Amino acid sequence: MTGPPALAFVPALCLSTYWFGGEGALLICAIAIPIAYLCLGGFYGTTNQLLLAREGVTGLLQTNAFNDLATQVLQKTSEFGWKSAVFLFEIEDFAELQDRFGKSAADQVQTEISERLIAALRDKDSVGKIDDVTFGVCLDPVRHLDLELCIQMAARLQRVSEEPISIDGTVIYASVSVGFCQHTRSPAPSGEGWLAAAATALKEATRHGPSGIRAFTDRMVTPTADFAALIDEVASALENGQIMPWFQPQISTETGQISGFEALARWSHPTRGTLLPSDFLPALEQADLLERLADVMMFHAFSAVQSWDDAGLHVPQIGVNFAGSELSNPLLIKKICWELDRFDLTPARLAIEVLETVVASAPDDMITRNINALGELGCRIDLDDFGTGHASITSIRRFGVNRIKIDRSFVIKADRDPEQQRMISAILTMAERLGVETLAEGVETVGEHVILAQLGCDHVQGYGIAHPMPADQTVDWIKSHNAKLRDVPRIMSGKA
Repeated sequence: MTGPPALAFVPALCLSTYWFGGEGALLICAIAIPIAYLCLGGFYGTTNQLLLAREGVTGLLQTNAFNDLATQVLQKTSEFGWKSAVFLFEIEDFAELQDRFGKSAADQVQTEISERLIAALRDKDSVGKIDDVTFGVCLDPVRHLDLELCIQMAARLQRVSEEPISIDGTVIYASVSVGFCQHTRSPAPSGEGWLAAAATALKEATRHGPSGIRAFTDRMVTPTADFAALIDEVASALENGQIMPWFQPQISTETGQISGFEALARWSHPTRGTLLPSDFLPALEQADLLERLADVMMFHAFSAVQSWDDAGLHVPQIGVNFAGSELSNPLLIKKICWELDRFDLTPARLAIEVLETVVASAPDDMITRNINALGELGCRIDLDDFGTGHASITSIRRFGVNRIKIDRSFVIKADRDPEQQRMISAILTMAERLGVETLAEGVETVGEHVILAQLGCDHVQGYGIAHPMPADQTVDWIKSHNAKLRDVPRIMSGKA
């Protein structure tokens, strides 16, 4: 009887007051009840009624106010035994979205997503802006809220956020990752600790993205705060074999056969699980160990190719990423030649994957000479993340690029968005005129795979094909994939 339902007794109270005390008592009662209601916090009403700082236009809670609200909600759940959860929503690849569509369009995407979150929630729930790419949602306490309901709510809000956004005739698709924490799992009895747990879950979701959803658990460990300690740890991990390549297959859209694998660095951390390059590459760069990482990646990539050959499995090439620091090494060509000879591999089996940003900004120096020398050696040159680095057609021709890898931002929802299809068609037409092959990255669905094949993209890669896997799992995957191809019924000729 301490909540808003108690207001149902107000008419009876006023009537009895008038009956026993007359008009004077009724006047006093009419003044006292609202004052008492406000003093008691609106009978412990919704947290949204608190006077918290909000952005003037959007109505979003500001960061500090959202932290304060989370603390108040925790107190309320403790007092009444009700349940709540806090969610964090992050717009993925926001910098690329901004580069592609402009800052004004990116700002409108932020506004649209925040308005969708507000519209999809109850009036009692709160939405706050954590930073430029992250929004927070704090649920007003309810009686029943288990993990399954939280997952369903996260998925529903994610779907709402990822609906296409039309801006000035252009349709934009944004991917959103979600991390959340139930109040009962908060590692600290404060709003700050609760939000930190949700942020840890969000980081885990982005690592398993795109469009990942993760709930905070006690097994999740917050990232190492001491960067110097992380540098020492990652250097030791590199030498101890904890950082190794995982392999993601690339498929021909014409035949369905494996056209190659890409070697992707993964850190098998003893306590934090499998970490992506974004978690440790800055530390490796600070420790000046990127070239050492390239050596490790190349050695194990060539070992994998050799194991596939020994198993009688045909994999035409292996792609290894090279950053600007490795490409500026004057001894790079000799090093690669030595490794190829060591494993008895032809240069054509190695695809040098170079970021478009490196090609776009590379002057006529050692990087240029190394890339051209690798092409002359017979290695294939793959231009990675095409469409994000503004490389000119002249640059593509100058570096002898064999294949461009179409960035995921062009691929997402391509089966449903005619504008995405037009963009892809334009890239494919340019590639055809230049005599360059194409590979689409980040293919997540069968629909995207089909439309890319219909448009004429040569190869596809992404979670819709297979997730990156350790080397010891690749042989079984290749055999399984080849078996599926053999089982596909073939159209027989009508001729006798």
